[in-house]
Amino acid sequence: MKVYEIYDEENNISLGALLYFEKEKTFIVELLSSLDEWTAPLLFTGFVKDGIYTIPRDISFLWVKERIIPNGRQNIGAILNNHRMKAYDEMKFLEIGMGKCSHDSLIIRKTEDIPEFVRKRMKGNLKECLITDDYIICFFADGMVKKVRFTDLEDIKDTAKIMRNPGLRNSGKVGTGGYYITFNDSIDVPATELKKRGRSLDVSLDDFKLFVKKNIYDTQQACSELECSRQNLSYLVREGLLEQAKENVKGSLYLKGDVLKNKW
Repeated sequence: MKVYEIYDEENNISLGALLYFEKEKTFIVELLSSLDEWTAPLLFTGFVKDGIYTIPRDISFLWVKERIIPNGRQNIGAILNNHRMKAYDEMKFLEIGMGKCSHDSLIIRKTEDIPEFVRKRMKGNLKECLITDDYIICFFADGMVKKVRFTDLEDIKDTAKIMRNPGLRNSGKVGTGGYYITFNDSIDVPATELKKRGRSLDVSLDDFKLFVKKNIYDTQQACSELECSRQNLSYLVREGLLEQAKENVKGSLYLKGDVLKNKW
């Protein structure tokens, strides 16, 4: 990850930080919470007015694109050759121009350290998630666990599509830096909204890991516990007496409780 300070040369003040996650090629703008709608960059005034200082990745990317040579420029090939670039690279162009733009006095300055205010915010980012048909269990970096129903997210743009489309719902995963859960890498639900709208659960991610460690059997362990063959185990599954927790993992996984209830 690369970190840049967003600095206002005219007013001689820092406005926040730009984070660039190189592997995912994702930008996130983190603004100082001392900014208001009059001092924040123009593109972000609506967010700041609503008390949002972590800018979504799509809007952060828009801010970057405003400050660089567009990909569709007629002489882009010559420009790439001039800068000895093999392909168009937003971050490279942003660095070359220091993020300068004609309609404001902002620049970016590379820094080696993540600002403390950003580190604190990152503690509220997601670490892991469990997505079901009806709800999401969210594990946050600060140890908090929240259960959020999809019906509580319907007012967020495009999230209603997730409830109607199982394939889209199953594509859900924690996004870059834990800033959001993304579905099909196109619909993002911010971690801040998940945390705000969710119901707290008195468990931790370590509790879930311990559950898996102590209560999941693979095929060999299940056969050993039941003193039966793989064929007998398959029979139990076919008869609905034993449910596979997960298939196609060089065998199957089973809940320990389900195995033990079939013991004779």
